[in-house]
Amino acid sequence: MVDILSPRALLERIIAFPTVSSVSNLDLVSWVEGYLASHGIESVRVPSPCGTKAAVYAHVGPQVDGGVVLSGHTDVVPVDGQEWSSDPFTVTERDGKLYGRGTCDMKGFDALAIWALVEAHRSGVSRPIQLALSYDEEVGCLGAPPMIDHMLAHGMPKADTVLVGEPSMMKVVTGHKGGTGFHVHFKGFEVHSSLPHQGVSAIMEAAKLIDWGNQMNVANRAATPGPLAEAFDPPYTTLHCGTISGGTANNIMAGDCRFGFDFRVVPGDSVAEWEARFHAKVAEIEAGMKSVRSEAGITATPFFGLPPLTPEEDGSAEQLARRLTGDNGSHVVSYGTEAGQFQERGYSAVVCGPGDIAQAHQPDEFISVAQFQAGEAFMRKLVTDCRG
Repeated sequence: MVDILSPRALLERIIAFPTVSSVSNLDLVSWVEGYLASHGIESVRVPSPCGTKAAVYAHVGPQVDGGVVLSGHTDVVPVDGQEWSSDPFTVTERDGKLYGRGTCDMKGFDALAIWALVEAHRSGVSRPIQLALSYDEEVGCLGAPPMIDHMLAHGMPKADTVLVGEPSMMKVVTGHKGGTGFHVHFKGFEVHSSLPHQGVSAIMEAAKLIDWGNQMNVANRAATPGPLAEAFDPPYTTLHCGTISGGTANNIMAGDCRFGFDFRVVPGDSVAEWEARFHAKVAEIEAGMKSVRSEAGITATPFFGLPPLTPEEDGSAEQLARRLTGDNGSHVVSYGTEAGQFQERGYSAVVCGPGDIAQAHQPDEFISVAQFQAGEAFMRKLVTDCRG
């Protein structure tokens, strides 16, 4: 007899896979494929370019367009350096909370989505339900675009509604910021610090780009927010440098400086336009560096790019999520998800999932039992709704 796992049992199974973004998720993907196959559900694997990771998607119900996608990610952030009260890769219940890495962000939703897919297949639905589990969301939503493109290119009926289950306390989130980020390397020319006119300090030149970011933040904060941006906190595009390293000694002009530089872009602003402004500033600074030493230069390597999720007018995803949750509030978030990537490919999308985003990435990460049960109730309503 085929095992039908409960949402809680599914959560325990997938939490046990330590799918930190820096390692493979293939064991988890293989388990999901096997579990779905045991219930007669065919799934499709989309390998990463390096082959060490994969996304997986599946479809149940009639082979028609207009279904619902339940979208989640399989990767989790590291636990290194964090103090945990219990094994982070074992679900542990204490005081009405389910502890474990990913219980909140976002294997709690993944478990519920897998359960709903199997339940929809067992009971039958007239409106299809699809499962889409990506990789490398935590390092820039890298795995979702090739998965979505594969879904569209390989004959699977196109859904019209996407529910991305990032933790939102089951509130319906209709907008989030987009983003883009670069690994930046300033290559200077080392000379003794007493002869600055003969060299190029990578650190001091890098400071010009970082200070440009500060200036843009001041200007953006002072501007009047657009209608799509005013609901966000903060209601403007932000620029940020989070890490920096470089230099050899205090009396040597720095030969190298490396840092990360990223943007959180509000709907209404263009990610591409901010990238263009960034590259223009880089080119301006680099020209000054090369006027002193031709060997100097700047390399800016993109490491993620994410479109915003823009609130839709009468979007099918919002209508469905509000009908199932009863939430009629207005909610936007400043973090990014794959919802914007689905939306730019023609899907209607919202974010709606169990758990509190404040618990994401934290030591002793948890989802409350009440929130997990709320997510289960939502999935039961979804399956019933899709039966027609």
